Amino acid sequence: MIVPLNEYDFLKRAIVAHSSKEAIVCGDVRLTYSEFGERVNRWANAMSDLGVRKGDRVAMLSQNCHRILEAFFATPLLGSILMPLNFRLVPDDFEYILNHGGAKVLIVEQGLTHLIDPIRDKLKTIERFVVALNEPEAWFDNDPGGGFRGEDDWTDYESLLAAAPPDLPPSVEIDENEASALLYTSGTTGRPKGVMLTHRNLYINAMNSICEFGVHERDVYLHTLAQFHCNGWGVPYAVTGMGGTHVIVKKFEPAPFFDLVIREKVTFACMPPTMINMALNHTLTPESLANLPKAMRVGTAGSAPPMATIQGAQEKLGWKVIQIYGLTETSPFLTVSKVKPGMDNWSEQEKLRFQTKTGYPMIGVDVRVVDEGDSDVRPDSGEVGEVITRANVVMAGYWRQPEATDAVIVDGWFHTGDMAMIDSEGFIEVCDRKKDLIISGGENISSIEVEGFLYKHPAVLEAAVVAAPDERWGEVPYAIVVLKPGASAGEPDLIEFCRESLAHYKCPKRIEFIESLPRTATGKIQKNVLRDRVWKGQTKRVN
Repeated sequence: MIVPLNEYDFLKRAIVAHSSKEAIVCGDVRLTYSEFGERVNRWANAMSDLGVRKGDRVAMLSQNCHRILEAFFATPLLGSILMPLNFRLVPDDFEYILNHGGAKVLIVEQGLTHLIDPIRDKLKTIERFVVALNEPEAWFDNDPGGGFRGEDDWTDYESLLAAAPPDLPPSVEIDENEASALLYTSGTTGRPKGVMLTHRNLYINAMNSICEFGVHERDVYLHTLAQFHCNGWGVPYAVTGMGGTHVIVKKFEPAPFFDLVIREKVTFACMPPTMINMALNHTLTPESLANLPKAMRVGTAGSAPPMATIQGAQEKLGWKVIQIYGLTETSPFLTVSKVKPGMDNWSEQEKLRFQTKTGYPMIGVDVRVVDEGDSDVRPDSGEVGEVITRANVVMAGYWRQPEATDAVIVDGWFHTGDMAMIDSEGFIEVCDRKKDLIISGGENISSIEVEGFLYKHPAVLEAAVVAAPDERWGEVPYAIVVLKPGASAGEPDLIEFCRESLAHYKCPKRIEFIESLPRTATGKIQKNVLRDRVWKGQTKRVN
């Protein structure tokens, strides 16, 4: 028997096994799984009433909210495709994405409609604009007509759901290899690409999340990640399937984050290293420290976490940090980095060293590290190659961009563009993106390694390292640093700090201090912007 994999299975199981259990905590909204399931059914029925059919795209522009979770589980019921949008973008970006993706319905959170109003007339495929109201009084007060501006303007989200039946919609035959989500990558240059993730992709990723994070029905998961970002890394499906509780916050801020962790007894969260660093640098009272849940699990990804960040989180906050690695194109998880049983008797420093490595493959994931000739690099050799993978979590391709798809999926292997080493324990260690590797005098230098060392300095809050032109060596490491508030350190101090432990050719030759690092809309450091300022005036960028 073959039953197509469908993400709704995770919610269906929770409704059967945990119907009366608290499922959602979102501001003042608290829902059991039974209540949440009814809202998901109403969502699907409401979209069906608006003409949404199998394969149609429904776009959603919202900060973190229970409504996004409703869409996660309702679109698979219809066989429609969800397009969660990055609310940090600008109207021009939304015009391109919505037209390129061909969205039929657009749901926008109150407070974000100003990003859509200027481009409404340019959106060619949207048939219905829906607003999700947080403060209905404010919406009506701002409308001179005293109400909504007609069906051709904004339709109320809650009214749509209230008018729709709470029963399961008529079943739709769905192939697990059809697209379920269309996620537009922010990128650092050019227009974003639409990543097509299938039902099978998302299902397998969620099952691996359950395995590797040890998700269970007593878990309380705090949504610190933006839910639009690769469907919140797919963890919402995993937590739902096991009957855990979702605690949702719109925006990460250290003080309210810790308040929620303590009040809701959070056991699990996913946070990029930048977020962990912000939490570490937040001052907690002895009472708050004592009240923190013990051994909270924190998954981290998005960039390589410095050893000092992992060590600080585990020693100061009592967290268990689990690094995972992947890309939007891989749903996203490929590898996990955990201390294995054979390492139990190792020193804490040795364990930390392995925790900072990118990790070993999750179930059903083949990972290779290959050189330019497509041959596997030797384990423990220090050789650097590109990470390529073959797995059920790899995307179906880029939406309406077959040439871009063919450029990254070659002979059945997806090429990540990440450069790494591999060891005899099966751990890969990502050194850099291809474009971020520094080649100085013929020596390869990992900018990530140098950044990780700079983070060990007590005055450094953030650091980014790029290649800078040099007449003698071709290029050399150049560091851009943000200091902690109230801290002081000069260029000679940090250079000397690096030279004490790093090979001298790896040490930054120049250090620049700035107030904040430039980031993409998803929070990634824009190294291309930093390289532009370092290479300004150069006719070419030499190695």
